[in-house]
Amino acid sequence: MKILARQLTLDLYNCDASRLGRVEEIKDTLKSVVGSEPRLTSEVMDEEHFSIIGAFSEGHIALHVYNELRYVAVDIFTCTDSEKLEELAKIIRQFFRPDKIKSTFLNRGDFGLEREVKPKIKVRVAPLRRVKNAGVKVVKKLVRRGKE
Repeated sequence: MKILARQLTLDLYNCDASRLGRVEEIKDTLKSVVGSEPRLTSEVMDEEHFSIIGAFSEGHIALHVYNELRYVAVDIFTCTDSEKLEELAKIIRQFFRPDKIKSTFLNRGDFGLEREVKPKIKVRVAPLRRVKNAGVKVVKKLVRRGKE
């Protein structure tokens, strides 16, 4: 079964606030993986939201950065194997340093059975976020016990 393309979407939550507004540095980071070929353009929607979109011979990439929410939405589409896709996703994660990541992977142009079209979804939580979440749960349970 031949797959024509692959698509990866990333939702990056609670990103490092000091890195969100650096448009040129983000562009340079993307070019370091994809090469100098992509024509990256940036568009400022308002003071809290901008996007970076780039097309290259094997696909495209789009980032929407929301400074106030510390959230980045990423869409990577490629017509080649997934090695460059995973490498680009890793570089983006390292750049923005999110606490939580939700990634969805799709095979595009899969002419197999319809039931095979389901996306693969993974959620990652940074270790410090897990510790904070566990601490909150423990405190809530102790408070409930104290009220009983």
